[in-house]
Amino acid sequence: APCSCMSFNPETRRLSIGLDNGTISEFILSEDYNKMTLVKSYQAHQSRVIVILFVLEMEWVLSTGQDKHFTWHCSESGQRLGGYRTSAGACGLQFDVETRHVFVGDHSGQVTILKLEQESCSLVTTFKGHTGGVTALCWDPIQRVLFSGSSDHSIIMWDIGGRKGTAIELQGHNDKVQSLSYAHHTRQLISCGADGGIVVWNMDVERQETPEWLDSDSCQKCDQPFFWNFKQMWDSKKIGLRQHHCRKCGKAVCGKCSSKRSSIPLMGFEFEVRVCDSCHESITEEERAPTATFHDSKHNIVHVHFDATRGWLLTSGTDKVIKLWDMTPVVS
Repeated sequence: APCSCMSFNPETRRLSIGLDNGTISEFILSEDYNKMTLVKSYQAHQSRVIVILFVLEMEWVLSTGQDKHFTWHCSESGQRLGGYRTSAGACGLQFDVETRHVFVGDHSGQVTILKLEQESCSLVTTFKGHTGGVTALCWDPIQRVLFSGSSDHSIIMWDIGGRKGTAIELQGHNDKVQSLSYAHHTRQLISCGADGGIVVWNMDVERQETPEWLDSDSCQKCDQPFFWNFKQMWDSKKIGLRQHHCRKCGKAVCGKCSSKRSSIPLMGFEFEVRVCDSCHESITEEERAPTATFHDSKHNIVHVHFDATRGWLLTSGTDKVIKLWDMTPVVS
């Protein structure tokens, strides 16, 4: 069957390949990489394998499939150890060796956290912050932070280690986020999107959580009624206005009271967004200083691999071109 995904471990030269028919095949590559020997195959899913993750410390092969199942197998025996049904097809997968927590991101925009034992798993919690499907996950085991990228063009940083439930949004792409990589030694996140953008985020800054949008029947600045507030429109003899929200304070405002735009990098808004007039006046030039650098790959990125030891980034695109980038000038 056609290959749908793969995972390679350089230490053991083990290559795990997921197929369209749900099978995972494992090969061992020779030292000179000129020969590959089939070791075993096992039926992991009922349909296409979407993501494979090999965990050397546990000798586990983790996988997600189009059949909405997460499964894990023993890579030594090929025996299935357990599984869990997700709410939608999963396309993001990360694992924390220390706590044996697995993070599964799916097409509904949800991230599921499971605790794995040798032959059982239990649901820890679920996160829902994206309006589109999760397309990429990246785990920082040192700071204990999970990054999730989505088809809604956004990235969310989930501060799991802080135990405060903090979720920081990062807005820097104009299309689906395709891949996330993390440089632990410099605390920089590299995100690549279908818009061709490569964004390097400085995560070694004190970022602010975006506020929740407030509900109101009238502008919280000038008290003008919104267009669904018939009673106030009738009483004041005024035409209802369209509702907007300030990205800095979260208040419901009309267009007249939020005519300004500003970037708010510490809240993740590297592009200019709508803010109310009073918040616009309070934002200083220092607060507008960018916390990310933007680079144009000049192709629609499909797959990415980051080699942190050399600072090299490999991108492949829909234009049938593979590009190798030296990221050391910006990731250092």
